[in-house]
Amino acid sequence: MAPLRLFYPYDRTVGSTVGRFLTSLANKKIEGTRGLDGIVHVPPAEFDPATGAPLTEWVVVGNAGEVLTWSWQPEPFADNTLQQPFAWALIRLDGADTPMLHAVRVGSEKDMASGMRVRAVWADEPTPSITTIMCFEPEHGHG
Repeated sequence: MAPLRLFYPYDRTVGSTVGRFLTSLANKKIEGTRGLDGIVHVPPAEFDPATGAPLTEWVVVGNAGEVLTWSWQPEPFADNTLQQPFAWALIRLDGADTPMLHAVRVGSEKDMASGMRVRAVWADEPTPSITTIMCFEPEHGHG
């Protein structure tokens, strides 16, 4: 027997759509794209999911929103931004029609609920990365 470490060492370019999204995050702004049917996609979609047409209309959305559903993470992995128990949640931001997945920091699992309002917590030193949103927290300071 021998240990096996499987990995794929490669770099990925993000392209113009994800690149703009990440650059906006570095400026503490969240943007999405509007589909041909008017649906605002956050994170942005490069192509309309229904028609495949390129999406070029950008929309700034709020940095707060509603938790649609969530799952508890009792023990974070070593590379998690949050080094405490937290929730993974699908969050529909104000002005968006589709949810984005992100971490929600609360005191305990009992402080999480679908339908609760949360607000982005920004990193002290923003970079063009999804981790510029460190996490979300309850909008009214619960948890």
